[in-house]
Amino acid sequence: MPKVRFLPAEEEVEVEPGKILLDAALDNNIKIDHNCGGNCACATCHVIIESGYETLNEMSEDEADMLDEAENVAETSRLACQCKVTADLVVRIPAKPAGLDDTV
Repeated sequence: MPKVRFLPAEEEVEVEPGKILLDAALDNNIKIDHNCGGNCACATCHVIIESGYETLNEMSEDEADMLDEAENVAETSRLACQCKVTADLVVRIPAKPAGLDDTV
């Protein structure tokens, strides 16, 4: 089974192949904001894939449009609600910009 290591928490979890990254995090009590409920309608679940980016499913146009709204986007940024885990990953959950509400 693929393993996903979440940074900065340094937590590693095993994930069923094909599972959505956001669900894998939430199932293991790893907090990733997801204001739209994982429907690719916001950018709050923005993560940076530090290792294994090439193993992820292709980014859709909708996801690319939503990432335009995210803060501190990197070349390997993705929305956790759109990534299917098929191999080992290292995922950084970026710090939220100051002043944002903690509600999910």
